[in-house]
Amino acid sequence: MATTAYQHDADGAKFIPATQRPDGTWRKPRRIKDGYVPQEEVPLYESKGKQFKARQSTGLPVGLPPEIAAEAKKSKKGVIQPIPGMIINVEKKKKKKKTGVDDAAEKLSKLTTCEIIEPSFKTAPSTTTDPAKRLKNLKKKLRDIETLEEKIKSGSLKNPDKEQKEKITKKSEIVKEIELLEKNCG
Repeated sequence: MATTAYQHDADGAKFIPATQRPDGTWRKPRRIKDGYVPQEEVPLYESKGKQFKARQSTGLPVGLPPEIAAEAKKSKKGVIQPIPGMIINVEKKKKKKKTGVDDAAEKLSKLTTCEIIEPSFKTAPSTTTDPAKRLKNLKKKLRDIETLEEKIKSGSLKNPDKEQKEKITKKSEIVKEIELLEKNCG
């Protein structure tokens, strides 16, 4: 946004001088009234609530006394502790597609004492908290795979698509996980 240069006439009044248009014609000089503020120089409107919040904002959750926040920050020198109730943005890494064998080996290497082994294939919403539910879901998937195999053998399904082929290749993983859950659950 270019600011226009005001000029003053003999009386001291401001005006914008005449300018030439691209087609060669001239614009008339325009008189500017006293107290006029160009639109691009007018500050943005801020409601009273927004102004109040800007003055009061400390970055702490509502109701958290500043003393507790100060203690949390000073509790370990050099390391900033999270403040109770404060939301911290954490960047999530994008998952890479891997083969089932590589993914399973990686999960076993990262396994800690409190983790539950999850299969390398995609599942319905996470049901790892309830082993009985997980077992039921896996048995259902196994039934689906077996019906797919029967359709292929009988000839009713001649050309299985990519997803169906992937499903069939994961049969051994599902069987292993079912055996593992049956051992653990009883």
